[in-house]
Amino acid sequence: MENLFRLVDQDQDFFQRKWTLVNGPVIVGAGPSGLATAACLKEQGVPFVVLERADCIASLWQKRTYDRLKLHLPKQFCQLPKLPFPEDFPEYPTKRQFIDYLESYAKHFDINPKFNECVQSARYDETSGFWRVKTIVTRDSNKNEFEYVCRSLVVATGENAECVLPDIEGLSEFGGEVIHACDYKSGEKFKGHKVLVVGCGNSGMEVSLDLCNHNASPSMVVRSSVHVLPREIFGKSTFELAVLMMKWLPLWLVDKLMLILAWLVLGNIEKYGLKRPSTGPLELKNTKGKTPVLDIGALEKIRSGDINVVPGIKRFSRGQVELVNGEKLDIDSVVLATGYRSNVPSWLQEGEFFSKNGYPKASFPHGWKGKAGLYAAGFTRRGLSGASSDAMRIAQDIAQVFKDETKQLRMRTVARHRRCISLSQF
Repeated sequence: MENLFRLVDQDQDFFQRKWTLVNGPVIVGAGPSGLATAACLKEQGVPFVVLERADCIASLWQKRTYDRLKLHLPKQFCQLPKLPFPEDFPEYPTKRQFIDYLESYAKHFDINPKFNECVQSARYDETSGFWRVKTIVTRDSNKNEFEYVCRSLVVATGENAECVLPDIEGLSEFGGEVIHACDYKSGEKFKGHKVLVVGCGNSGMEVSLDLCNHNASPSMVVRSSVHVLPREIFGKSTFELAVLMMKWLPLWLVDKLMLILAWLVLGNIEKYGLKRPSTGPLELKNTKGKTPVLDIGALEKIRSGDINVVPGIKRFSRGQVELVNGEKLDIDSVVLATGYRSNVPSWLQEGEFFSKNGYPKASFPHGWKGKAGLYAAGFTRRGLSGASSDAMRIAQDIAQVFKDETKQLRMRTVARHRRCISLSQF
C-alpha cells in the first residue's frame, strides 16, 4: 500500500483518470494462451483481469481464419490445461469445433474477459513497484481511457497478433482485389478467377487448395525453400511420430528420418518447384519458428497442375504480375498468405525481456518469465502445447508469490491488531 501512495504522489493526474488496482495479474489477450493462463490461475485461487481488444475470445480464430480450417495436429496436442476436448470430437477438430471448445473452456473456468479494451501502453513503475497498463475502452461509439495498476503482467497476445503486409512494387496499381489471408473465408467468390496466392506456408497451401475446390485457378508464389511433410505417415500423425522419436533419438537424426519417410510418402517434391531447406524441419521450427507444411491435399493438385507453382514476384502492373524469371501472368485477384507477427513492441514499454521482433529474448523453455512480474504466454513457436506449458509455469509462479504476499499481509495485520489491543488496556 505504501508503494501505491508513492505512485499517486509522483503522478498528480492519477485520480483524474479512471483506474483500478488489480489484486493479481493483468493478462493481455483472450486467445488460447490468455485463457489457459487464466484457467491455471483460477485453479490456484489467484484473482486476475483479462483484457481483450476484440469483442470475443479467440478473435484470430473467430474473425481471421478461413472456413475450411482444421487443427493441423491431433487434438491431444492442442487441448488446453485442465480440460480435454470432448471425446466425440474428431482427431482433427474443425475451426467451429475449436471455437466451441474455447468458449466452453472460458465458461467452465468462469473466465470473463473485459472486451473492447485495447492496450495502448504497459510499463513498469520502478518507484512504486507496479505495472501501469493503459487501455482505450470502446463502448458503442464512445472511447474512454482507463488504467490498470497491478503487480504482475502476463503478455498473451500471441505470435499472430498482426498480419504481415509486404511492400511489393506496383501492388497499389494492380486494380484487382487484394486481401490478406486473414480476410479470406472461402474460394466460392473466386470461382473462375485467376488468383495469385503469395506465400507457400500452411495458409498458402490450404488457400490454394480451397481455391481449386471452388473452380478457381490459383498460382502459388514460392520465393524460398519449404519443408512439406504428410500430415500422416502410414496412418499415424507425423507430429505424434516425431514427438515419439524425440524421446529416444537426437533431433538431427529425427529430422533425417522424417525426411526419409516424407520422401517415401510424397516422393520428390523439388521437381514441382518446392525446394527443401538444408536445415531439417524440426530444427528449423525450433530455431527460426518456421513451421513445416503438413500436406492435406495441395500437393496432389500441384502434381496435376491445378495449382501452378511460380517463383518470386518482381512487380505488379494493371491486371498482371511479372515474376523474377521474366514470366508475366494475367491475374484477377491476389491473396497475401504472408503470415503474421507479434505486436508486443507497439505497446509494451520494456526492452530487456522482449526483443524488437516481439518475442522473448530467451529461447524455449526459458522465455516465459522476465523480471518485475513480467510473463509471456504463447511465444514458444510450439503452438498450443507450448502455450499450455507456459500457462502452467506462469500460474504456479504467480500463485507462489501471491500466497507469500497474502501470508505476510495477514501476519502484519494480526501483529498490528494485537499491538492496538495491548495499548487500549492501559
